[in-house]
Amino acid sequence: MLDYLISIKRINVLVTLTPDLAVKNEVADYEDLADYARQKDIKVYHVSAYHMKTDLDLTTIKNFKIDIAFVLGWQRLVPEGILNTFSIGAFGMHGSALNLPYGRGRSPMNWSIIEGRKTFYTNLFKYDAGVDSGKVLDTFKFGIDDRDTAFTMHVKNTLAMKYLVQRNLDSLLSGEFTLQAQPDIEPTFYPKRSPADGLIDWTDDVYAIERFIRAVTKPFDGAFSFANGERVVFYSAQILDIHEFGYESKSVGKVVEVFSNGSFLIKALGGLLLVTDYLSDIEIKRDHMFNNGSSIISSYTRNRHGNFDI
Repeated sequence: MLDYLISIKRINVLVTLTPDLAVKNEVADYEDLADYARQKDIKVYHVSAYHMKTDLDLTTIKNFKIDIAFVLGWQRLVPEGILNTFSIGAFGMHGSALNLPYGRGRSPMNWSIIEGRKTFYTNLFKYDAGVDSGKVLDTFKFGIDDRDTAFTMHVKNTLAMKYLVQRNLDSLLSGEFTLQAQPDIEPTFYPKRSPADGLIDWTDDVYAIERFIRAVTKPFDGAFSFANGERVVFYSAQILDIHEFGYESKSVGKVVEVFSNGSFLIKALGGLLLVTDYLSDIEIKRDHMFNNGSSIISSYTRNRHGNFDI
């Protein structure tokens, strides 16, 4: 996105996090863009705090005299005092499977895969002081298929934002654009997810587990479980078949086969799960049993439709 903006318009300043702040705040897939921006003759400002509520951040950003800010990957509210310093405004993306105001909040793309959604509406909207409550400039809808992962969803969303900015930049720069208020209905909000929420629940069926692994894979920390007391991280898996091929009597969570390429097969409710990409300090062997170890599976409230935006 930064490359695209540089190619079409002079970018004056990049406001970003230091690597230390990114680690402290568990920012998934963080990349330090400071050196790259400086090579492009872009001023770099590292905020003093992720929430940007310090006097230093407010004063410094105000002095930049920014007209338009594009917000990408910033998982915090932008303080109203800073928003008020932009002559045109700050614009960013938020989307959900049912479109705003449904699905405000955190990790909507991850939640959409977990819930088995098939569509995603992503919006270019003007920031206000609320949580994803700003007026919408434009919307793009894309599909979620059975192979999409956290990574491919982010690719699609980035392409969507590039497309929406391209379609609207001239009107933004000229000030001749129209914003549409979100529908006047009760909004719903997705809860925050953390790395600890990646623990696999083997009482779920094989379809839910497969979606869960796709939803939290790289660039996030991955789904995980325990075998022989050791933590194993799952990055990629697929439903091999709904048939058990003679493993009907095996316990759910048990490794029933290990193959020469290192992949392995787990008996799950409703079928067999083939794990093809994982991280483990132990050699996975037949009859290993996956379980929660001493960890507790995260529990989230569902709405009356069985989904997690409440």
